[in-house]
Order: sequence, then structure tokens, then C-alpha cells
Amino acid sequence: MEHGIQQTLQQLIDRAAIYDVMCRYARGVDRGDWALLRSTYHEDAHDDHVDFEGDVDGLIAWLQERFAGVDNSTHFLGNFLVEFAGPDLALVETYFASRRLRAPSDGEAAELAAGDAMCRQSWGRYVDRFERRNGEWRVAKRIVVIDSRFTSVARGGLRDNGGSWGMRDPSDPIHVARTELFR
Repeated sequence: MEHGIQQTLQQLIDRAAIYDVMCRYARGVDRGDWALLRSTYHEDAHDDHVDFEGDVDGLIAWLQERFAGVDNSTHFLGNFLVEFAGPDLALVETYFASRRLRAPSDGEAAELAAGDAMCRQSWGRYVDRFERRNGEWRVAKRIVVIDSRFTSVARGGLRDNGGSWGMRDPSDPIHVARTELFR
């Protein structure tokens, strides 16, 4: 196989590995799985996350506080562009939409119907420096860029007894399915 094809194939493999890291990050945040989230960063990583800037331990503590009282959370990953700066270094831009629901505060609840929730939505991009160390791609530096953000009323958005609701703990259907499949 010629060198150019080998490099192209390796970059395709690397893109898939980097995208898996991004998906693990989203699952970690949405399910409150902080060990999974931690696995997406190098130990010495730096994150500039809008209202937080610092190391991974600080990020996790900040997210735990920020998501206290959040009923559910969803991160949707969109456009994903990887620019390789070398075999073990890449600039990665990933578009995201983030949504989380919470019960209204006392002041908000006075004007809402029973069952209504507050919905916080953010649209933006993760601008990441990915490095492969010891054969594994992880985030070394992240800047979260917000392109749009707002809070709105989610009519009938509070959790009810119908359907399978996403949970931010080990009772979430993905954790149950993983336990059944990977015993």
C-alpha cells in the first residue's frame, strides 16, 4: 500500500477514535458519569468552559454543582471537523446543542402550570486540542464557544410516569443495557 493511502486510512481511524471520545464526553455529562467524562481528558488537560476555567477535577466539581437539580440533560453533537497537525496532534471543532430540564424555582412556578419545567438550551462549539498519548486520543485543551443560549418554559416538560425517561444515574436505560450485555 502506498504511503498516501496508509496515511488516509490512519486518519480515518483516528477521526473515528476522536469522535468516540466526544460521544463518551456527551454521555458522561448527560448521565452524570464523571469517571467516563474524566476518561475523555488527559490528566493535565485545561478546559475553558464559559463560566469555568481550570483542570479536569475542577470541571467535574463545577459540573456536579451546575447539574444539581437538573431533571435530565441531552447533548447533541453535530458538525465535526478534524484538522491533523501531525500524527499525534489534531485541532477538532465539534458543534453541539445542549438542553437540560429542571423544575421551576418558586418565583418561576407562580406563573406556570403544574407539570411545566424550565429548559436551558445552548448552541455552540467545542474547540479542542486533541493529543494522542500512549496510543490514546484525548482532549488536552478545550475552549467552549457559545453561539446561542436561552432559557424557556417547557410546557408539560416535567418528568411523568410515561415512557423511558433519561436518568442522570446508574438507573438510566443505557447503564441497565450495558450491565445486561457486558456482565
